[in-house]
Amino acid sequence: MRELKYLNKYLFKYKWHLLLGTIFVILSNIFQIIPGLLVRDSIDLVVDNIRLYKSMEGTGVQDNFFKVFAFGILIYAGLILLMALLRGVFLYFVRQTLIVMSRLVEYDLKNEIFEHYQTLPLSFYRRNNTGDLMNRISEDVSRVRMYLGPAIMYGLTLITLFLMLIPFMFSISAKLTWYALSPLPLLSLSIFLVNNIIEKRSEEIQRHQSRLSTLVQEAFSGIRVLKSFNREAQSVEKFEKASDAYKHQSLKLTKMQSLFFPIIMGLVGISTILTVYAGSTEVINGNLTFGNIAEFIIYVNLLTWPVTSLGWTSSLVQRAEASQKRINEFLRTKTNITSEEDLIRDIKGKVEFRNVSFTYPDTGIKALKNISFVINPGESLAIIGTTGSGKSTVSNLVSRLYDVREGSILIDDVPITHYNLTSLRSQIGYVPQDVFLFSDTIFNNIGFGIKDPDQQRVIQAAKDADVYQNIIEFPQGFETRVGERGITLSGGQKQRVSIARAIVREPKILMLDDALSAVDTKTENNILNSMRRIMQGRTTIIISHRVSSAKLANRIVVLVDGFVVEEGSHDSLIERNGFYKDLYEKQVQMDEEEAKG
Repeated sequence: MRELKYLNKYLFKYKWHLLLGTIFVILSNIFQIIPGLLVRDSIDLVVDNIRLYKSMEGTGVQDNFFKVFAFGILIYAGLILLMALLRGVFLYFVRQTLIVMSRLVEYDLKNEIFEHYQTLPLSFYRRNNTGDLMNRISEDVSRVRMYLGPAIMYGLTLITLFLMLIPFMFSISAKLTWYALSPLPLLSLSIFLVNNIIEKRSEEIQRHQSRLSTLVQEAFSGIRVLKSFNREAQSVEKFEKASDAYKHQSLKLTKMQSLFFPIIMGLVGISTILTVYAGSTEVINGNLTFGNIAEFIIYVNLLTWPVTSLGWTSSLVQRAEASQKRINEFLRTKTNITSEEDLIRDIKGKVEFRNVSFTYPDTGIKALKNISFVINPGESLAIIGTTGSGKSTVSNLVSRLYDVREGSILIDDVPITHYNLTSLRSQIGYVPQDVFLFSDTIFNNIGFGIKDPDQQRVIQAAKDADVYQNIIEFPQGFETRVGERGITLSGGQKQRVSIARAIVREPKILMLDDALSAVDTKTENNILNSMRRIMQGRTTIIISHRVSSAKLANRIVVLVDGFVVEEGSHDSLIERNGFYKDLYEKQVQMDEEEAKG
């Protein structure tokens, strides 16, 4: 229960739900115990008066006696029915307090986890896969909820019922109580063992279900590849094998589940037989009445489900403990990207790298090695290099997705670590190398970075990114939904929408990380012409492996294996006959061949 202590703050927050739920559990138990007393008295009433009734046979008094006798039985029946109704009412209140409490805690816990996820650095997401993150906020929280709801509810029912009923049963007959209760520990142990097997097989089914879902998702996502390579038959064969394994596990689970109720009914039957046997001997000895036997049979049945649920509840607590441990692991993970002075102010856009070296903490790859440069407000810098040269790392560091450990980065001559993170990032427009669009409308994707997107600003951003014409040609224009990860758009359209999303914020610092890699030469030229206007008055960092994009910048930095090997303007670098000129000539030649083709 050590890990579950984390939830105590929520139990305290919803203490009135817990307190009222406990009161309602006690009241519902009272109203299910009272019918046993009423049944006992009604049976004893019948047994005690049946001989008297028969002795009046042939007399006029018998009919009057029967009416009084029947009316008494009717009153008992009415009281039993009333107790059942009152118990039902309070059981409803139990669920409206304890189960509602568990749902409220589930809501709070999911929000807390998701909010905590948002604070964690990019390195955290590189270390953990998406499926694991999703499982902790869905499956694990659901298991914790089962502890907070059903486990607590049935646990309270069991404890309060035992505290109320067992002493009462012993006060009537200790011998009969021992006989009646003797099979119940065996019942609880049996259910615990069976339920553990059921849980293990259920988890195995879940794993097979996940594999089946992954297989189907990959098949549907890659349907073009499947059809192109004529692999439909092999795909069906893989699905059949996975489906057969899922069926096999499901049948194993069904066989085990089929033992659940026979075990319950069998042991309850044994308890009833023992109660009748011991009760009969006590009746013969004159210590008990027939009503006591019926009363004890009712009590045994009352205790059956709480005792049965003990094994199930123990399993729920075990699963919740394991799930909360997994949740706590992430909640204890703290971000190392924090603000030292929480500085909030408008930035002008000066960016300076001073002897910056950077090694990715999750992979150990040293991406940057002692690089230095300065970009003054309103100027532009192009960072050129081949794949793996460390270009994208620069953008990650400027937007503080990572923090440097060697050297320093300054914005407007102030260490970047002094700025409030939200304030800093709100003044940066970033177009990532891997474009991600949300499953929403084009309008909302472009206006994603601003609180209340203005239609005119969104339209102008689309025009600047040279995607406006494509958008209005869609039947629904800006209200067109782009589908999951922007699947309905081409690669070039997605990149241009991503550019529009960055510039609609009117950022002080604009970073383009290989933003034109998926567009053709003509579209690239159109966007570059628009970018000249957009870049005026704002600091721009253009990260690219294509020299054509770099020509926009005032200055160019060439990275090779994390080192700055060349720096200067386009013309000055061409004159040096170095790495930049070789790259430029190769790309010009490729563009000419592409144009001829």
